[in-house]
Amino acid sequence: MPVFKLTDELVFPHPSYSDRDGLLAIGGDLSPARLLLAYRHGIFPWYSDPEPILWWSPNPRLVLFPLELKIAKSLKRVIKKDVFEVTVDRAFRRVIEACAEVRTGIGEETWITSEMIEAYVRLHELGYAHSFESWHDGELAGGLYGVALGRVFFGESMFAVKTDASKVAFVYMVKSLLEWDFELVDCQNTTEHLKRFGAREIARREFLMRLGGALEGENIRFGRPVR
Repeated sequence: MPVFKLTDELVFPHPSYSDRDGLLAIGGDLSPARLLLAYRHGIFPWYSDPEPILWWSPNPRLVLFPLELKIAKSLKRVIKKDVFEVTVDRAFRRVIEACAEVRTGIGEETWITSEMIEAYVRLHELGYAHSFESWHDGELAGGLYGVALGRVFFGESMFAVKTDASKVAFVYMVKSLLEWDFELVDCQNTTEHLKRFGAREIARREFLMRLGGALEGENIRFGRPVR
């Protein structure tokens, strides 16, 4: 399949044109308008310096339906002990920067470049990108961030510097989304870690169909998560 080269025009080819690995297009920019257009069409950016911006739409797609959330018994015990305080949108920049630093700190490449950080901070300022933070004794111990449109949360990345911190934030996030009538959590790429929470793969065609319906809902203001 061809990989499309984007121009300044705000348009994407249909996700069905993605190659076997899910790569759809190259180039463009990370402006809020382009990012939001991409998410609305089931497309997301994922690349590393010094690569150009790469746009993806995998098939199958890993998703989590909030009602299907699974919580391990050991994690339930941690949550019951109130080891962590979870907040929403209190430290977005710190969360996204920590997601990048954790990976580079162990010698791994990260797609969360400085350009990506500034782009998503801008989305946060516009009310589209959100973070869930886990705090331990007043210190940021873990968290995650993503983009919310309609009744869909597009998960981007998570980090933890203390055991179970990101897992607790993830559970609180899903419970909050369920309370707010969200229909879908897009996990993007398949990992065993997320599958243990109940995430499962669906065909891209089904994902796009569900996405279209869930985007019809109005964007809501995020608030304190449900405990």
